[in-house]
Amino acid sequence: MSGRTRLALCAFAATMMSAGALLPLVEPSKWILQAAFLLAIQGGVGALARRVPLARTLTVSLQLLVTLLLLTVAFAREHALFGVLPGPQAVQRLAELLTSGADDVNRYDTPAPATDGIQLMLIGGVLLIGLAVDVLAVTFRTAAPAGLPLLALYSVAAGLSDGGAGWLWFLLAACGYLLLLLAEGRDRLSRWGRVFGGASRSSGGLASGFEGPSGHALAPVRTGRRIGAVALGIALVVPAALPALEGGLLSGTGGGSGRGGGGGTISAVNPLVSLQNNLNQPENREVMSFRTNATNPQDMYLRILALDQFNGSEWRPSTRRLKDVPDRLPQPAGLSADVSVTEIRTNISASPSYQQTYLPLPYPASEVDVEGRWRFEPEGRTLVGDDGQTTRGARYEVSSLVVEPTSGQLADAMAPRSDLAREYTRVPDSLPDVVPETAEKVTEGATNDYERAVKLQDWFASEGGFRYDTTVTSGTGTAAIERFLRDKEGFCVHFSFTMAAMARTLGIPARVAVGFTPGTVQADGSLSVGLRDAHAWPELYFEGVGWTRFEPTPSRGTTPSYTRPEAPSEGPSSPAQPSEGTSVAPTAAPSVSESCPEQMRRQGECGASAAPVPVDSGGPWTTVRTVLLVGLGALAVLSLPLLPMFWRLRARSRRLGHSGGRTPADATARVLAAWREITDTAWDHGIPPDESQTPRKAAARVVRLGELDGAAAAAAHRVAGAVEQVLYAPEPRAATGLSEDALAVRAGLRAATGRTGRLRATIAPRSAVRVIWAISERRAALTARWAGRPFRDRLPFRLRRPSRQEG
Repeated sequence: MSGRTRLALCAFAATMMSAGALLPLVEPSKWILQAAFLLAIQGGVGALARRVPLARTLTVSLQLLVTLLLLTVAFAREHALFGVLPGPQAVQRLAELLTSGADDVNRYDTPAPATDGIQLMLIGGVLLIGLAVDVLAVTFRTAAPAGLPLLALYSVAAGLSDGGAGWLWFLLAACGYLLLLLAEGRDRLSRWGRVFGGASRSSGGLASGFEGPSGHALAPVRTGRRIGAVALGIALVVPAALPALEGGLLSGTGGGSGRGGGGGTISAVNPLVSLQNNLNQPENREVMSFRTNATNPQDMYLRILALDQFNGSEWRPSTRRLKDVPDRLPQPAGLSADVSVTEIRTNISASPSYQQTYLPLPYPASEVDVEGRWRFEPEGRTLVGDDGQTTRGARYEVSSLVVEPTSGQLADAMAPRSDLAREYTRVPDSLPDVVPETAEKVTEGATNDYERAVKLQDWFASEGGFRYDTTVTSGTGTAAIERFLRDKEGFCVHFSFTMAAMARTLGIPARVAVGFTPGTVQADGSLSVGLRDAHAWPELYFEGVGWTRFEPTPSRGTTPSYTRPEAPSEGPSSPAQPSEGTSVAPTAAPSVSESCPEQMRRQGECGASAAPVPVDSGGPWTTVRTVLLVGLGALAVLSLPLLPMFWRLRARSRRLGHSGGRTPADATARVLAAWREITDTAWDHGIPPDESQTPRKAAARVVRLGELDGAAAAAAHRVAGAVEQVLYAPEPRAATGLSEDALAVRAGLRAATGRTGRLRATIAPRSAVRVIWAISERRAALTARWAGRPFRDRLPFRLRRPSRQEG
């Protein structure tokens, strides 16, 4: 086994051993098998490229391209060109998955479910870290710096885990890094031979990298141990110095803890992840219970949050600023004093097994008395846990308003504010035409937004022929809405999101609330809320009333009284203070944040993103522009490996095409340019320059190693003689035909080189490294100038120029 192959295998092993620290963060852990398979393909491509051999930059570029193709096939195959090539739709799909994955990371506690977004982040991260390790340790044969990406991988796992990633994973990551260092030491010793040992080889001795009678042969091993010890020490210190990240896989609340700070943003949980799973539970296990003094508690929906952004693939909550919880919550938006309002009080007790970032509340809440670290989001009027705070075992008291508008007040509602209407009536361009067409047909004859809303609700609930079925494939995107309108079967997710989308097409501000229906009344007067009481319903905005609940889902919840014709408003009687005690302690039940079923992930329902994605409203021009931008970007990426070839062609044209000027300085420049072209051409064909030799000896070396024939050899010697003339002769003689001689040497070298060598000399010329040298020298010059020191005293480490070559 060659040294590079051994290094490549060790780099693969080190990456996977470090990636093991991520296993406790996500369940199930099957993603690591896929990551290992894709990483093996990536490493195999690198090994083949180095065996050709290709230039280092070309090898890395090829591995990057293969990585992109692998991720496209694994996560966006349906959107890719020919199932492989990452076209605009595939790139958009990957971007959506990354966005949804970031939201999943923000909202889940560990271990989080392996949603598509999280899997893309994990596998993509492992591939990028693996590529960095392979490039450093194998392509550039510097294993020590490869510990930095491995350290980053372990540190991320340690920072996200509660109490660190565990000693087992740390030891695995450390062993992987040490294995890589020892493999590099053995590879170096096998190539350097006696340089360190100074003693004869014994059987299995110096070549093994561990023996040497004088002890010098062990120097690289000792150096590797020292580097390893320092790196492992950093690995111990860095995770310890990282702040604890709580409240999910990555806390998104920010801005302090408890009720202090006053900042932070909301990174919302999406309860739709497990909504269908909860509705299909064989047993309606309790998640919370409550007591209230409301006259009609069956109208008390316990609201978690509202999903107000619709990007075509999913509904999701907006990213909003959090504030300290005030003693009394502000007046609900849009609610006027003309609407009848009664305040009630409710005591709620959450099950110890129910862990939710958001606090379920009756809407709209006016006061909340709860222990723990909670923050307030004013737009949605919700309380979100801070610093890892959840609803687990919470007992709290809520004052809330029962808003009782009349049908006349809703019908006479004025137009909403322009900014609110613009935000909450936005629909994606991908919304099928059947949605607005159906909305117009169903609401035909209505004279105001209230009548349109009631017609929509009644059409879904009773008149449209819809069937309630919790086994229907879920989804919240445009495709799911179109399928729901065609098949007319689904559950609350389909009814609420479709009605909200149709209301928006009619110009009615709409969003979707997620939470629980009131549950079941118990013998002691309390209400028990179970898993199968999870629910989603639309909220429509009417100026003067505010956000108003509608119920389009048949056989679920209760129809609001203000949407029933000639029905008196049902409000609570004179409220009596609820009893001090709460209901019987809830029984054990699994967390509502259960893993998302596969079919729900495929529909994009598992990946609600905290940050809203701008809705594409530019029409065909936007599509064309997107295609052009993506195409130009792909062309730029694919052109990167060809930059050395383009530079080399330009350099040859400049060196051999210059004929201006007749001064001695111009003649000298032409001769030296032709000589530089010959030495660079020889370098491109595998003969590195030796700057320690005279031009005559350097030409003889090129002739001998390049196996040049008579004409090409004579041309090389003529240019070398011209160089000696301009450099050393008292009166240099003018030289002619330099360009022809340089081209003759190039033709001779190409004729003596195989097809692979000619291809590499053209596409990946070795002499292109001069660009890096030039950049390094300019950077050093600028650094020295700013520091006010002589240039040579400020030279940084650069790529070593070849100076002494054997042969």
